[in-house]
Amino acid sequence: MNYDVFNGDADGIISLLQLRLAQPANNKLITGVKRDIELLKTVPVNDTDEVVVLDISMEKNINALVELLDSGVKVFYADHHRSGDIPNAANLNALIDLDPNVCTGLLVDKWLEGQFHLWAITAAYGDNLFAKADLLSKEAGLAEEQSEQLKQLGILINYNGYGSSVEDLHFHPAELFKLLLNYPSPFDLFADKSSPYWVLHDAYEADMANALAIAPRYKGEQFALFELPDLPWARRVSGVYGNHLANQTPGLANGVLTLNADNTYTVSLRAPLNNKQGAGDICSQFATGGGRAAAAGINALAKDDVNQFISVTERYYSGQIT
Repeated sequence: MNYDVFNGDADGIISLLQLRLAQPANNKLITGVKRDIELLKTVPVNDTDEVVVLDISMEKNINALVELLDSGVKVFYADHHRSGDIPNAANLNALIDLDPNVCTGLLVDKWLEGQFHLWAITAAYGDNLFAKADLLSKEAGLAEEQSEQLKQLGILINYNGYGSSVEDLHFHPAELFKLLLNYPSPFDLFADKSSPYWVLHDAYEADMANALAIAPRYKGEQFALFELPDLPWARRVSGVYGNHLANQTPGLANGVLTLNADNTYTVSLRAPLNNKQGAGDICSQFATGGGRAAAAGINALAKDDVNQFISVTERYYSGQIT
């Protein structure tokens, strides 16, 4: 049995989409909501020959990865999150790049020598790498209207990945991946009024309108924090709302709290676009936190720890080492 293991956000889905458009395979799919990143442990060691792993932190999956490698399983691993020490194994092909202006979709694009470059640009937009994606769009000769279409598509695919469970989502990420396989070019979705783009477009507009009506819970010199309620629309929009805030205030770090059913908070943190570093280091100071330099999160932050989170973030971006 072979497995494709991938993050349920835009970058993870589009990374696999590029691979399977270029190299079709009927592998078993393992994915989930964006925050569900410890996916590799669900791959059985026995009766597994090959595994493709896309857009989930190697550091968070290292024990399962080592077990698979020690069992002789061939692993192709592409990612841009915190990796930790990369195992030295002949059966591991690791494409790892932690540059904050790189996403997994761009790593796969380079690996495939640009076979589905428009989808890679869409992945970059979906991962909030707007400046990088704009540059790639210009280099590809796209008109401004076309670039904007790819940006909206990337945002919408990313939006679909957020929720506390797949029941919050409009499409299960595996289902969305399968639907997108019908569109070798992302521009094909806009002409098809029954495509996932239009379903997500209308839902996104409604959810974002709710989020934009909320005032900040905290706003300081370096950091603004917003709190969303324990409702499906809030869980769905939390990540793309954080990206929206980052683009509106590029000099500020922005955080979004979403109340969980157990009375803790899910946290999305975006580093300032003018200083794309530190988010992963900040969130990793908390038990369920992690991520990359430009964008990170905490799965379950206790209410009593919110003030500490604010303090750590303010101090970090004011230049005080924590």
